[in-house]
Amino acid sequence: MISRLPGMCSSRLTAYDIGSHGFLGNRRVWAGTPEDHPDGICRDAEGAVWYADVGNRHCVRVREGGEVLATVDLDRGAFACALSHGDDPRLFIVGQTWGGPESRRPRGRVVAFPAPAPGAGKP
Repeated sequence: MISRLPGMCSSRLTAYDIGSHGFLGNRRVWAGTPEDHPDGICRDAEGAVWYADVGNRHCVRVREGGEVLATVDLDRGAFACALSHGDDPRLFIVGQTWGGPESRRPRGRVVAFPAPAPGAGKP
């Protein structure tokens, strides 16, 4: 299991082993993300992880150990991401502008980009 640490200052993805009774153990840094603050994440069929970063307005694909494989830049904060399955995989990103007077009007958007690998697991 891979997760982000709570709070916007995490700058890393954390992995845990899931025990036979569902308990988490063997907590470790799966990938450091210097300068980034992972929010929503998803895993692909090649074992890499995509994470959304609100403040830096992008999604990043990383391998265990922290090697950056791809970056998708947005014009707004990236809050969450998900991958489709099948032969033509897509990365779906939920983005939103925030702050200032325009934040009172909805400006959320779901955008899609071609992805190098389909999603793993659910959804």
